[in-house]
Amino acid sequence: GCSDSDGVNMYGLDGEELWYADFNKGEGVVALPPFADQIGFPGFYEQAVGNQEIMKGNLAKSIKAYKNPPETI
Repeated sequence: GCSDSDGVNMYGLDGEELWYADFNKGEGVVALPPFADQIGFPGFYEQAVGNQEIMKGNLAKSIKAYKNPPETI
């Protein structure tokens, strides 16, 4: 998902969280339990930062293009 207030970017498998980028702390976090085989995610945080910037730009363009319509209930 994308919003103007997102603080994380998550990667998962079969409904389980494997890794997430915590933008508030400025780091990637491996979310696997201690008993699981630990794996690395080189470059994922940098990619998540780039993707967040793209999404923020797209969100701003969409808000402008659709003139920020009110949310329907």
